[in-house]
Parts: sequence; C-alpha cells; structure tokens
Amino acid sequence: MTLILASASASRKAMLEAAGVGFEARPAAVDEPAIRRELVAVPPAQVAMILAEAKALAGSAAAPGRLVLGSDSLVEVCGRIFAKPRSRDEAAEHLRLFSGQPMRLHSAAVLTRDCACIWRHGDVAMLQVRILSEDFIESYLAAEWPDVGYCAGVFRIEGRGVQLFERVEGSHFTVLGMPLLPLLSALRDHGELG
Repeated sequence: MTLILASASASRKAMLEAAGVGFEARPAAVDEPAIRRELVAVPPAQVAMILAEAKALAGSAAAPGRLVLGSDSLVEVCGRIFAKPRSRDEAAEHLRLFSGQPMRLHSAAVLTRDCACIWRHGDVAMLQVRILSEDFIESYLAAEWPDVGYCAGVFRIEGRGVQLFERVEGSHFTVLGMPLLPLLSALRDHGELG
C-alpha cells in the first residue's frame, strides 16, 4: 500500500520523491489558524507536533487501513511563532522582524493508521538571519513572491532563501520542512520501505 501524504507542500513531496518513497498526496482539511489560536501558551515544538498530528488524523479518517503522514513546520523568532504570511506586505514585515535575529525552525512528522497515531518525531534547526536591508527585502520578494507565501519563515532554503542566513545548524531536511531521516526509519519499521 502506498503512503498517503496529508499535505500539499511541494518541498515535502520533493523530499519523498527524491528518497524513492511511493506516496499519494491528499492534503488534509485542517483549520490551522483555529488550532494555533487554541495553543497560544503551548511551546512551539508542541504546536508543530499537534498540527502534524491533526493533519495525519484528518487524512487517516478518509483512508481506512492506510499509513498517513502529517507534517508541520513553524518558525520561532524572539519567542514568537510566525505563521505563513498572508500578503506580500506581511512577508516584508516578517523579514524586517527576522533581520539580525536567531530563528528556530520546528518541524514535526506523525504517522497514523486507522485514526491512531503510531509514530511521531520532532526536530529543531537553528538559523541565524543576517541583517537584511530594505533594498534586499524588496528585491528578494520581487523574485520570490508569491512562492514564499506558502512557507513558514518566508523562505525556501533550496532557492534564494538561503541568502537570508549567516549560519544554519541542524538537519537540512528539517529546514526543508520534515525530519526525513527519522521518518524513513519509521517507514522501514512499518513495512513501507525495504
């Protein structure tokens, strides 16, 4: 049976494809903003895990017997969680707030089968944002918007987004949006990979 990816994320699809994992993408209908509002006092790593689990469970409800993967990533800067920007102006504001600051990128993945969580894993990467000039922010968004509007942190590390950072510590896959190596191990444990 093929894994179900409960996400529309191009980055997560590309990681699974590159790793040779067979999957079917079926984005889960989850109201992320509503869930985030309920989790105001919850630590960011837990928020990412709760969102990943909500996606996996929503996907699992529609796919009896199938293994479903839910994943989520979020960015934390100065103790504040940043959602995906809703507009180009908000993206520019986020970039101004990130300028010169350390960023923590929390990423979580959850596997479910028959609406039961059977595996979960969270990881964090540390990224140091360089000081960003207004000219850079404008030229960056001119080149990258609207694609980065679908990304926590307003960047795609595999593209021009790498220019936002002085230093990156942690798994490259976590920065891309999913703790891939632990996931591959879990898929082997559950008979999805040889």
